[in-house]
Amino acid sequence: MKSLHLVKTSTGATWAFRVMRDLVQMGEDVHVAMPVDGILVQQYKDAGIVIHELNYSMKSAFSTISKIREVVDEVKPDIIHSHFVLTTLLMRMALRKHNIARVFEVPGPLHLEHAIYQNADLWTAQKKRDFWIPTCQWSMDKYKACGIDDSRLFLTYYGGDLVDREYQKGVLRNELGLTDKDIIVGMVAYMYAPKKYLGEKRGLKGHEDLIDAVAMIQDKYPNMHLVFIGGPWVGAEKYEQEVIAYGKEKVRNVHFLGTRRNVPDLYQDFDMVVHPSHSENLGGAAESLMLAVPTIASNVGGFPDIVIPGKTGYLSEPFNPMSIAKAIEKVIANPAEAKQMAEYGKAYLHDLLNAKKTSKDVYDFYRLIKERFDENNTR
Repeated sequence: MKSLHLVKTSTGATWAFRVMRDLVQMGEDVHVAMPVDGILVQQYKDAGIVIHELNYSMKSAFSTISKIREVVDEVKPDIIHSHFVLTTLLMRMALRKHNIARVFEVPGPLHLEHAIYQNADLWTAQKKRDFWIPTCQWSMDKYKACGIDDSRLFLTYYGGDLVDREYQKGVLRNELGLTDKDIIVGMVAYMYAPKKYLGEKRGLKGHEDLIDAVAMIQDKYPNMHLVFIGGPWVGAEKYEQEVIAYGKEKVRNVHFLGTRRNVPDLYQDFDMVVHPSHSENLGGAAESLMLAVPTIASNVGGFPDIVIPGKTGYLSEPFNPMSIAKAIEKVIANPAEAKQMAEYGKAYLHDLLNAKKTSKDVYDFYRLIKERFDENNTR
C-alpha cells in the first residue's frame, strides 16, 4: 500500500518518523511531504522514505493548499496520513474533492481541550473519507463523546525504540559536582512559550509549576537540586530566558542544561523525574519509565495510561505546585518503593510501547481503513 504522510517539521516529531521507517521495513511504499531544512532529513532518506518538499503555513494557506494538491496528484497514494492538527486542516481544505482515505494520527489532546480547535477538527472531516488514530485513551474517549463512530477510530500509542543497553551512570553528577548524597529532581522537556490566544499564562510543559513546587520544600532538603534539560522550542528563546530567571530567583540549587544529546545517560543520575505538563499525550513519561526512573506526572491526557499510582509512578494535579511537592516528598521518603515501581513501569511498557508493535498496529489499521473507505464509497 502506498501512503503519503504530512509532517510539519523535519527537526522534531521522531515518533512520526519511526512509524514511517517501520512501514517501509514492512514493505510499504512510504512518501512524506515536509520541510527539508531539519536535522532528520537524512534519516528519512536513509530509511527509504521518499521526501516531497512542503512547508505548511496558515498565513499562506492558498499556496500551501495548492502544493498539497500537487504532491497528492503526483504520488497518487492509497491513504494519506496526517500527523498534526495544522497539516490535517490544510489537507482537508485542499482535498475536499479528492476521493482518498485520510487518517489523522492525533499527537495529543490539546486541540480537543479548546472548543474552536476541536470544532475545526470535527467540522472539516468528511464522514466517508476521514478517520482518526488517537494515541491515548483520553483522546479516544473524547472523540467518542463528540459522536465519532467506533468504525472511524483506531487507538494505538507512539512507540519507542527499546534498546536494552547499559547507560553511563555518574555523568550528570560529575558535570555538576554533586555526590550520591545529593537529591536530583529532573525535568526533560522543550520550553514552549504560553499561547496567549488559548488563555495560557504559563508554558504548556509546566516548568514554572515545578520551580514553585521545589521552592516550597527546598528548606527541608538543602541537598536537593533541580535540573532542567531541554532548550526552547522554535521561537521560544525569550520565554526560555524568563523561565531561567524565574528559576534562579525562586530556587537555590537549580541548573539549566539546555538541549542535550545524551539524555538517557543523564537520566541515570535522576532520583526522580517530574512531568508537570498542563496538557499532554504520553509525553516524556514514556521515556523516563522505559529507563526505569521514578516518575511523577500530572493527571492529564495520556499520562494516566502509563503512570499508574501505586504501580508505575505518581500522579499530581495539574497547575498545582503543592501537589507536585507532595509527590516529590513521597519519592524522597520511599526511594526503594519508587525505584521498584519504575522497574515495573519499564517492564509494563516494554511491549505496550514497542515501536515495532505500534507501527504494526498502524499497518493493520491501514487495511481496515481502506476496507471501510471502500465500503462507504459503494453505498
